[in-house]
Amino acid sequence: MIISAFFSFLNDQILKMTWLSELIRLLVEKVFGLSIKERLGGSIHFFIYDTIKIFILLSVLIFLISYIQSYFPPERTKKILGNIKGIKGNILGALLGTITPFCSCSSIPIFIGFTSAGLPLGITFSFLISSPLVDIASLLILMSFFGAKIAIAYVVVGLILAVVGGTIIDKLGLESQVQGYIREIESVDADIDEMTREDRISYSKEQVKDIIKRVWLYVLIGVGIGAAIHNWIPTSVVERVVGSKNPFAVLLATAIGIPMYADIFGTLPIAEALFGKGVGIGTVLSFMMAVTALSLPSIIMLSKVVKPKLLAIFVTIVSIGIIIIGYLFNAFSFIFI
Repeated sequence: MIISAFFSFLNDQILKMTWLSELIRLLVEKVFGLSIKERLGGSIHFFIYDTIKIFILLSVLIFLISYIQSYFPPERTKKILGNIKGIKGNILGALLGTITPFCSCSSIPIFIGFTSAGLPLGITFSFLISSPLVDIASLLILMSFFGAKIAIAYVVVGLILAVVGGTIIDKLGLESQVQGYIREIESVDADIDEMTREDRISYSKEQVKDIIKRVWLYVLIGVGIGAAIHNWIPTSVVERVVGSKNPFAVLLATAIGIPMYADIFGTLPIAEALFGKGVGIGTVLSFMMAVTALSLPSIIMLSKVVKPKLLAIFVTIVSIGIIIIGYLFNAFSFIFI
């Protein structure tokens, strides 16, 4: 009973921040004189509440994750991954991506570093898929939007996709498809300097500032689109386009997501609004995965690092994986909802 009450408090007050929702409701109704049950009032409440909630959770979680990450500088990470081969290496590469809260474009320089250091191609691609797709921060923020079951399931399937994708690329033996200059980059085994507690705190603060600077605009755009979908676009329209009655909804959501550029934090408010309109959870997750793992800018950047054949194989593997995941989640949505 006590444990249940604790987790209920954690979910409602810490993750979902129902206290904040109530405060914003009072602001909208008492100060602005608008009802949150009406379109304008509801949009303002959605925008202010989701924006503040995301930035609070993001700041706290990135600080904690960065503090942990400070114990694993690139040199140490390379040494750890360099000693592990095969499926174990792919799993470790995917798991490493969960402690790097980067968007897909930010993950590519690290991918280049790993590749130039001579790490197996499959491991580096497992990292490249996992890093923008899943991390500890996204897990907890997903829980605040969709609950624990869906959040955990999203992370698990994201890791599976990363491991499977990296394994397939490894088995295909595509090392020759990496641009020559990447292999020629000199890898230096630098000494690993131990950081003091103050150094780690300073590093974590800088990471929070850096990531907030990079994502704030996408968060605001995402929340704005989410507010519009939630309060202004009729449910019938959303259901007709990407609803459960459209057998091509997952394909359409994936195709729409790929040209967009945002990280998971900017995508979540849109996903929340779509889910609230009755869009299938698999369709929502496919959209999120396409935006975060296959954004057009990241594909353009990756094209400068790998040759067309490897790039096409990477996009194909990830796209097919996202589509399969979407249809499976829609088929078994009763387990999660």
